Amino acid sequence: MKYVRVILTPEAADAYNSLMSKAPESKQEEIILNAFLQKVELLKENVHYGQPIAKKLIPAEYKTRYGITNLFRVELPNFWRMLYTLTAGSSGIEIIVLVLDIIDHKKYDKKFGYSK
Repeated sequence: MKYVRVILTPEAADAYNSLMSKAPESKQEEIILNAFLQKVELLKENVHYGQPIAKKLIPAEYKTRYGITNLFRVELPNFWRMLYTLTAGSSGIEIIVLVLDIIDHKKYDKKFGYSK
């Protein structure tokens, strides 16, 4: 069995840190943070836990910035989303789950070009 390592991009790390700082005072942020941590553990057990997003729908921003060819979505409470991609580690014995974004529904819709 391959080892699974979870890495956050700077954008995802910013969102994570924001949730961490707001969680003690905000029940909503605490719920989202706890759900994110739970989903990370699920991803360590099954890297294909999330819903795959069609290649033609992957935002160009992710393709150019990270060179990704696959994208998965995990739903979090309060219509938040976690977006991640899978890559092989340099050692060949690990899988890297790269968390690209932890975003609310409004930012998710904007990123994917959805309108009301």
